[in-house]
Amino acid sequence: MTDAVGSIDTPDAQDELQKKPRKGGKRAKKGPLKRLAIFYRQIIAELRKVVWPTRNQLTSYTTVVIVFVAVMIALVTVIDYGLNHAAKYVFG
Repeated sequence: MTDAVGSIDTPDAQDELQKKPRKGGKRAKKGPLKRLAIFYRQIIAELRKVVWPTRNQLTSYTTVVIVFVAVMIALVTVIDYGLNHAAKYVFG
């Protein structure tokens, strides 16, 4: 067919079907231990890019999280207490 774009009858589609499949690329040439070593080297390289917080920042972040959790616990406790009393009032 000459009017359909990308049909099987075009020469380009036949060339794509005749290409040989790729065999693993670079990974197939390295052993599993070498790939594992490369993986750990990449992990260490990424960890070196991380901007770690200072002690003061870490203390303030931890304080904020603990206060937030305490407030949420109090809120859930109050709601639970209220719903408990509402259920007792409705159902006797």
